[in-house]
Amino acid sequence: MAKYNLNPQYKVLTHFKLPLWRWPATALQAGMRTWPCRSDDRVQVLTKHIPGPDGNKIKVYVMRPRTLQGDAPCFFYIHGGGFYFPSAPYHYTFAKEYAMQAGCVVIYPDYRLAPKYPYPAAAEDCWAAYQWTEEQASKLGIDPSRIAVGGDSAGGDLAAVMTLMARDRKAVQPMFQLLIYPVTDRRMATESSKRFRDAPVWNTALSEKMWEYYLPALPAEHVEYASPMEAPSFEGLPEAYVEVAEFDSLRDEGLNYAAALEAAGVKVTRHETSGTPHGFEFISNAALTQATVRHRAQILKEAFEK
Repeated sequence: MAKYNLNPQYKVLTHFKLPLWRWPATALQAGMRTWPCRSDDRVQVLTKHIPGPDGNKIKVYVMRPRTLQGDAPCFFYIHGGGFYFPSAPYHYTFAKEYAMQAGCVVIYPDYRLAPKYPYPAAAEDCWAAYQWTEEQASKLGIDPSRIAVGGDSAGGDLAAVMTLMARDRKAVQPMFQLLIYPVTDRRMATESSKRFRDAPVWNTALSEKMWEYYLPALPAEHVEYASPMEAPSFEGLPEAYVEVAEFDSLRDEGLNYAAALEAAGVKVTRHETSGTPHGFEFISNAALTQATVRHRAQILKEAFEK
């Protein structure tokens, strides 16, 4: 492994890589799905099962701070995991923090996973859940004019895809997108992809396996719904926050996507964390992790207040 000068808070991750092909996918995914999201003394969590695009059912968590009154803004949050891993407990923890700190309802879809369900299953599940959120806004206590989308890693990809689908399908566009070290480009031709082939947590070798599972064959059209950087146009998309990590093979994908949005006239706020690998939030109690989550929530809150 190359030497990476990680922030001391994340040194424990130096030799850790996500086990994308180490165990059978069905067993790993089934085991991880035994971790449900539950209510606590701050946030009420409701579990809904809504119709999916292929006759399937999509589990959706609705997280609402107990002190939140009236119709509230909404953060449609899509978890990461290489289109392969289910939600982890830290995803739920931070989703609740976004709800509390930004003063919003969080809608959290549990989409189908590769390799059993390759593209477009995850994207279309998220799209169905996004449409459901719009349609059920009044029943959910959501202000339909203040729905933002966001996600981390593969979830960042899917959040960006929601804005492309909303534009192309003539639907209501999210008012903001918050993309956390997002996957954006199946081609993996960036400098960071070349430099960080063996980086901790996530790296180019894992991305190659991810794309093999998620996109085993190129679609006849709309490859941008898997690989947003390949969109023919970025016009008409909502304001964005794009965050990248220093020692991340996906770093330049995120920066390139931010640049493409800016070139199309979209306002973008960029944020680069230092000394961090992809998925550094695994160390949830680290001071930098906590500060970064607060920063994201503040950005989201300010977007809702515009």
